[in-house]
Amino acid sequence: MDATRIIVAVAAILASGGVALAADAPPGAASCSGCHAANPAAVQTPVPPLNGRPAADIVSLMAAFKSGERKGTIMDRIAKGFTEEETRAIATWYEQQK
Repeated sequence: MDATRIIVAVAAILASGGVALAADAPPGAASCSGCHAANPAAVQTPVPPLNGRPAADIVSLMAAFKSGERKGTIMDRIAKGFTEEETRAIATWYEQQK
């Protein structure tokens, strides 16, 4: 198992003890809640909330992390673990969460 998959798996395990997500969440979405606050009002955190954020913004940022255009402490590695289709599905789902 490569390092990216390990990171995603660990994030998913950590998230399982945290915020419960809707049953129709796409695969991989639960791993995001391990770091990203579920409350959109929590804007003063170093890791911004994803709920209600426009899907296009999430997709664009994930692509920038994946390509190395945007640097991150862990997001650059996590982004590489998702296909473009998975990223779009997760982004669309988070956009719908209010």
